[in-house]
Amino acid sequence: MSAKDYVEKDYYKVLGVPKDATTAEIKKTYRKLAREFHPDANKGDAKAEDRFKDISEAYDVLSDDKRRKEYDEARSLFGNGGYRAGGPQGGSFDFGDLFGNSPQGGGGVGDIFGGLFNRGGRQPQPRRGADVETEVTLAFEEAVDGATVPLRMTSQAACRSCSGTGAKAGTTPRVCPTCVGAGTVSRGQGAFALSEPCRDCKGRGMLVDDPCTVCHGSGRASSARTMQVRIPAGVQDGQRIRLKAKGAQGERGGQPGDLYVTVHVDTHPVFGRKADNLTVTVPITFPEAALGGTIEVPTLNGPSVKLKLPAGSANGLTMRARGKGATRTDGTRGDLLVTVEVVVPKHLEGDALEALEQYREATASDDPRAALFKAAEGA
Repeated sequence: MSAKDYVEKDYYKVLGVPKDATTAEIKKTYRKLAREFHPDANKGDAKAEDRFKDISEAYDVLSDDKRRKEYDEARSLFGNGGYRAGGPQGGSFDFGDLFGNSPQGGGGVGDIFGGLFNRGGRQPQPRRGADVETEVTLAFEEAVDGATVPLRMTSQAACRSCSGTGAKAGTTPRVCPTCVGAGTVSRGQGAFALSEPCRDCKGRGMLVDDPCTVCHGSGRASSARTMQVRIPAGVQDGQRIRLKAKGAQGERGGQPGDLYVTVHVDTHPVFGRKADNLTVTVPITFPEAALGGTIEVPTLNGPSVKLKLPAGSANGLTMRARGKGATRTDGTRGDLLVTVEVVVPKHLEGDALEALEQYREATASDDPRAALFKAAEGA
């Protein structure tokens, strides 16, 4: 890549972030794109591999405050019309002259940005392991109180057969002659060059002539392992939990990736959930609703509680038992929301039927629908 191409390349557009994006926003976007286009997730897809390299190249510059500042200044001067092909007389313009190849000699303005372009010859850098995603299903009680569950994970790790070298047993890789083991090559024009991953060795710095039969020369292979993972109390259905450094192993001493666990929660035959509160529906009799009283209410994994039911309680009334809900992240608990449901008997006989008939006669003058008809007539 020439210096001209470099300053004209819009790294912000490559990552899809605005020019005033913060470092955290750039990192978040890069990680999302890197997972999507990573070669391990797109085996044999050349376009995805090229896209991954473009993303990595853009992140390499924009994630470094100093390099980003130099890049922005270079684009401001040379990439956005500060110097255009064709001078005032309509003659041709040699971009290379601007960067120090003029007949008069001297470094030109290229010396100002030399640190931005001359970054070749670095040793291969540690590579962070890929993030891994999995799912787990918890019982309702486990989600409320927290649980430790076994998770069987399959991720990429150093191939055990070749110890990560990628070479068949009894053979060794050789240094890549293109990048001389650096894993990066410098491409450019004149005195300026841009460092990018070596295409011949794909950034590894080594070439394998006799590849391992297990990993086929990649040095990476699928590895299965079972780990005990603590799911915190109060987790909700559909919640995504991040476990730092529990993902795939890194390369060349790089940090492991992260593990993301999406939690599914089974339903409960009695209790429901609203945020940090638990819910329960409790049936009551007509006399209890009319006269009031004390009712006993079950709780989740604990003793029952007694609540005072006010006289004249309507169907659907909700009361609160404080501290009997789900566990919050700070260790406190939400409430248990108790909704009463008046149970109407389907069959009455004997004294109960006679008593209810007497009640109906005694309250015949009280029409609960009178206000409804009055409001309807006035509408």
